[in-house]
Amino acid sequence: MTANSGRIAIAGAGIAGLTAAIAFAAHGRRVTVFERSTSLDELGAGIQLSPNATRILARLGVLPHLLPIAVRPEAIEIRRADTMRLIASVPLGDAAERRWAAPYLTVHRADLQSALLAVATQNPNIDIVTGASVTDADFEGQGVTLSVERDGQTGPVACDLAVGADGVWSTLRRLGRSKTGHYTGNLAWRAMIRTDDHAGIDLPPMDRVTTVVAKNFHLVAYPVRSGSALNLVAVTRGPDAPERWSTMGDRELLLAAMKGSSPDVLRLVDMAGQWTTWPIHQVAVDGPWTNAAGFALIGDAAHAMPPYAAQGAAMAIEDADTLATAIARWPGDTAAALIAFEKLRRRRIIKVSARGAFNKFAWHASGPVAMVRDRVLKSRGPEKLAADLDWLYGWDIETELGKL
Repeated sequence: MTANSGRIAIAGAGIAGLTAAIAFAAHGRRVTVFERSTSLDELGAGIQLSPNATRILARLGVLPHLLPIAVRPEAIEIRRADTMRLIASVPLGDAAERRWAAPYLTVHRADLQSALLAVATQNPNIDIVTGASVTDADFEGQGVTLSVERDGQTGPVACDLAVGADGVWSTLRRLGRSKTGHYTGNLAWRAMIRTDDHAGIDLPPMDRVTTVVAKNFHLVAYPVRSGSALNLVAVTRGPDAPERWSTMGDRELLLAAMKGSSPDVLRLVDMAGQWTTWPIHQVAVDGPWTNAAGFALIGDAAHAMPPYAAQGAAMAIEDADTLATAIARWPGDTAAALIAFEKLRRRRIIKVSARGAFNKFAWHASGPVAMVRDRVLKSRGPEKLAADLDWLYGWDIETELGKL
């Protein structure tokens, strides 16, 4: 692509980028995905996919590839770390599918990427180029010309629309003069326990998402890979962190943050063996996400958020589908489509981010505030707590477009 060919170029072959490629191709557009890595390796850990995400994946033909290895938990439970007493429970399983018309799943990130790749590579309208880094962009006139470096050489790639789906340290976000991400001061500690390696040892229930809350940390445990592994993620305060992903974590520091917790919690941390720490970065939602010439940021590149609402992957999937739908809805008027996209997504992301901030406050409460939290959640009951999530899990792009 050395001249404007009507194509769409996407930087990043992660969840956001591959979903966007599939969504654009479903509307008949030609797409090229540029991925800086030379291979699409299995990276990351577990993620939760709520119905607002799986509904889109089903429509795009991805869900059948994912279901055989995903887990459909029966509930989300919140428990106190000191006693493991149940504070609240939200029914999932069949109840989630009846209520939100799509399943709630827990999966390994690599399995989701594999499912997306399976669909993308079968589509003749999608090309995936690995070992290719987007280094610059020219937004002059109509369309965008990217500078793409591959095999030590840099060449121009012209397109109608350039999509930055290249993560929290996005090159395209920097080129578009949007705000940079910042370290939140929190660490995510991740570990995986293989259930066949711990046969006969008590593990948390493998049919639900369990969130353990305390003043200085929270811990989330849920099954992945057809129940053959238990994914663990804990969030604590952390020291200043470099701009990089994972490092080997000192388990003693994690145990120190969990002082006063139930022996069951501490035993689980010890059982997991090696933990990996990931500094949690955030990108402010008030920066620009689009350029009328033909440029848009999606996923973490636009609005990386802390994991307190478990919506990072879901928001990336929603972004991708919304962008493709808007471009199709306003054919020939990219500027109008991008205005609609940014308006819809900013409103949604602000609301989801606020829910995450509230969850963080509630989960890390202590003293009288924690007592009030426990009483309020107990009084709501499972059905009312599920109803509180209708706005989140019941989201649908066509309904949102109708509000414009």
